[in-house]
Amino acid sequence: MARILVAEDEDSVRAFVARALAAAGHDVTTVADGGAALEAIAADSYDLLLTDIVMPVMDGIALALKVSAEVPDLKILLMSGYAAERQRAHNLDALIADVVVKPFTLREITAAVDAALNDK
Repeated sequence: MARILVAEDEDSVRAFVARALAAAGHDVTTVADGGAALEAIAADSYDLLLTDIVMPVMDGIALALKVSAEVPDLKILLMSGYAAERQRAHNLDALIADVVVKPFTLREITAAVDAALNDK
């Protein structure tokens, strides 16, 4: 079981991901934007940050850059449905585990999370 922070501004996607990861045995905390994610990371420890790229307050790429500098051991997995944003994220290969393409299935998101958590 891993402690996972999910940052996603779309309620339905956030709920779907949280249910999928909880059903897979993980302890999941959810937030609706990058600013709230930073607050959660400052207040508690997590094994993985799963964040959307396009969000209000702070986007997922800015969040990944800040978190990787402040908590270098925290694994980061990004999600996006926008091709241009996925390309921006691939410039962060050294900092992130992967980019999950939306829309995704329950099996795809849990497999991506498992792969990110098992990546040493």
